[in-house]
Amino acid sequence: MPERFISEAIQPVAETYDTARMAVGEPGLPQEFVWRGRTFKVAAVLRTWRDTGKCRHGSPELYVRKHWFEITTSADDTMKIYFDRQPRGGRHGARWWLFSVKETRECLYFIGNGTAHNT
Repeated sequence: MPERFISEAIQPVAETYDTARMAVGEPGLPQEFVWRGRTFKVAAVLRTWRDTGKCRHGSPELYVRKHWFEITTSADDTMKIYFDRQPRGGRHGARWWLFSVKETRECLYFIGNGTAHNT
């Protein structure tokens, strides 16, 4: 199956955060999260990386903007999720996002007119 762009907020299950990463100043990857009403469990982390950007106030420092995680789920889907250090909407904006998903099984999705199509 091809990778699909999603760009939707996810809701981490709070009790499942990786607190070891939080102790060194990084976001704790939740081991479970909810997307579109369904709970997903992280089976493995394939890779991690960071997006950085220049200071917005003129200093020469670089700041981490996003922490990225490519994961597999217990359903064998591959997902790219990220933690946004500066969420849209200020402190109340979503911080965890599902960027894309590559599903290993064929799924049916319903489009606006109520008909189903395969992805």
